Amino acid sequence: MKVIGVIGAGQMGAGIAQLAAVSGADVWILDKDVGALKNAKMSIYDSVQRFVSKGQFDKEVGNNAIARLQYTSNLEDLRSADIVIEAIVENEDVKKKLFAELDKIVKGSAILASNTSSISITRLATSTNRPHQVIGMHFMNPPPIMKLVEIIRGADTSDETFNATKKLAERFGKIVVCSKDYSGFIVNRILMPMINEAFHALYTGVATKEDIDAGMKLGTNQPMGPLQLADFIGLDVCLSILKVLQAGLGDIKYAPCPLLVQYVDAGRLGKKRGIGVYNYRKSPKL
Repeated sequence: MKVIGVIGAGQMGAGIAQLAAVSGADVWILDKDVGALKNAKMSIYDSVQRFVSKGQFDKEVGNNAIARLQYTSNLEDLRSADIVIEAIVENEDVKKKLFAELDKIVKGSAILASNTSSISITRLATSTNRPHQVIGMHFMNPPPIMKLVEIIRGADTSDETFNATKKLAERFGKIVVCSKDYSGFIVNRILMPMINEAFHALYTGVATKEDIDAGMKLGTNQPMGPLQLADFIGLDVCLSILKVLQAGLGDIKYAPCPLLVQYVDAGRLGKKRGIGVYNYRKSPKL
């Protein structure tokens, strides 16, 4: 795979684009928001420099990676891509619309991959005329650091598509786990109920947010507690995934905690907004 397209210039998309460029591919990163593209360009540059300063790859590799990145708001620029990885909003209808558009633009041999963390790959594939070339490629956040990639085969995903995608993830330096196409796949089917239960513990007054997180962090040897992790993921993303789990698996145990719903309604989406369960805004100096 010589040319890789990444759609979505947020934290996930920028991280995936960085991995692709460092691996030696020419990369197009696409977003309709020009401001998002500018932010992605700066964040990738800063991230690459950090990797160089830590000796994780040399300066020449970093410079070459940055030179291989191109930024665009035009889907037509992805015509030459061997694979397109979408990392846009976690909304099935929006993703289907994008895949239908891509299906008409990219070359016939191109793979369409989704970074979705919970939505059915089989259903996404129905929006295209190439369901055998549609696959789930779920990176963990932040992609340049986290070692795992979940690969999800839809009902019609071919062996060729699976093998090529797995090989690409390994080229990125990732460890691959494979999931069947059930809501939430592996990681979020287990993780989101834990986060939701942490919200219920806070909601019902079992303990403070600090003690809930400390208990799970120190008691189960996790790097951060579930409430802090939810803030880093984005509370809106957690809520969306829980809704997908409840609808897809038909079990009330996945119903989002009312406190989580309330926080999202209030715009408390986590670290990206400066406030979620915790407040990340700097206090004004007196």
